[in-house]
Amino acid sequence: MKFPYKSTLIMLSLAFVVSACGSNKEQVHQEHTMSGDLQEKTTSNRIMPSFLKEQPEEIRMVYEAVGKSTEILKWIPCFCGCGESAGHASNMNCFVKEVNKDGSLVWDDHGTRCGVCLQIAVQAIKMKQEGKSLKEIRVFIDKTYEQSTVKPTATPLPM
Repeated sequence: MKFPYKSTLIMLSLAFVVSACGSNKEQVHQEHTMSGDLQEKTTSNRIMPSFLKEQPEEIRMVYEAVGKSTEILKWIPCFCGCGESAGHASNMNCFVKEVNKDGSLVWDDHGTRCGVCLQIAVQAIKMKQEGKSLKEIRVFIDKTYEQSTVKPTATPLPM
């Protein structure tokens, strides 16, 4: 998967050092989960959730890239503890709860507050842009974070 903007790769790289505070402003089409995460449905991956309006540009760019990369990130585990605390199944769920058959997405604001989630997403997307296979990306992420003190999400291996 290639992105049309070369600056996207540069901005995604900046996200490695991003740590942010989330915005929890509620709107009619948003709802909080039991874990406290804010979720919002949009009609496509081209429409970003309103909870990103108050976020830094780097985080908005990561969310935009994730929206276009759900087929990658659904195979990549997260190592921030969100599997247990928020019920996430993969790194994708830190940003997108689900992709519906009609193309709509249910976004999750968990990634706006978690540097580990952002870093894993950026690493995986960047590796895919470099031509790496899903298996290579998964092996890299697993090895990079295997010493983590938290339990990773129970993400199945890529097929």
